Amino acid sequence: MGDTEVEVLSARDVPLGGPRAMTVRRTLPQRSRTLIGAWCFVDHYGPDRVAESGGMDVAPHPHTGLQTVSWLFGGEIEHRDSLGSHAFVRPGELNLMTGGHGISHTEVSTPGTTVLHGVQLWVALPDAHRHAPRDFQHHAPAPVRHDGAEIRVFLGSLAGETSPVRTFTPLLGAELLLDPGATVVLPVDPAHEHGLLVDEGDVRLAGTRLRPAELGYVGTGRDTLTLANDSDHRARAVLIGGTPFGEEIVMWWNFIGRSHQDIAEAREDWERASDRFGHVEGYPGDRLPAPPCSARGSRSSSGWPSPCWWGPRRAR
Repeated sequence: MGDTEVEVLSARDVPLGGPRAMTVRRTLPQRSRTLIGAWCFVDHYGPDRVAESGGMDVAPHPHTGLQTVSWLFGGEIEHRDSLGSHAFVRPGELNLMTGGHGISHTEVSTPGTTVLHGVQLWVALPDAHRHAPRDFQHHAPAPVRHDGAEIRVFLGSLAGETSPVRTFTPLLGAELLLDPGATVVLPVDPAHEHGLLVDEGDVRLAGTRLRPAELGYVGTGRDTLTLANDSDHRARAVLIGGTPFGEEIVMWWNFIGRSHQDIAEAREDWERASDRFGHVEGYPGDRLPAPPCSARGSRSSSGWPSPCWWGPRRAR
């Protein structure tokens, strides 16, 4: 694919299971494309009626070598982690958690939530920072108008807005609400590759139509992105981007490393309840056990999110 073309990535349904089952639509990673900048994981869920789905109730589970990005369109999620953070994720507000060498956390939809709808994204940490101290940041970006769109920039810079949230590689993350009939031209960094995930409505990215739950990818070399909403209804999308990561990663369950040994050590540390991942206070149930290791990859019947890949993943 040339850098000026749009690659359309379709979602696959992934049941997360656990005591309260959820099914998400996953567009990244795929065999054809594993990274967009340092973005390595894109899950899209809802709108789910909590009375029918049971909502979200994710027991303490670990992360290492990555940052988690929680962004909601509807509902509310309570977050607790082993750093001692206690926060709520609400629509238009960012929760960014840095796993670094190791962190654990819980995510539970609140009792007042009737509909749950949003995205869960991961960012791979570069090798120089993948053992960074655990951290948690919360940010509520103000909406700005650009052409025919309302934009909330939660990471990086776009449309004259810059997020104060710290990242370890150049990144972009923003929610876009496109007016009916709007054509929006966004100035972007030509050193970045970009992905556009459509949540609501149909959006044309550089002339290519994207339907809900599809992710459109464009490579480096563009200084603008043109988005169009030809319908008479509002459209919503999430734009991600970043400089090509340029590192090979190993990704399995909730861990990112550089070798199978990294993953095996992280799994062992979690299973023996070492201090590496800390302890989450305030959750009434047991923590999630790690699934068995498998050289061919595996899926888990419990946990958020389920295991992804076992083996080196090159940026492509």
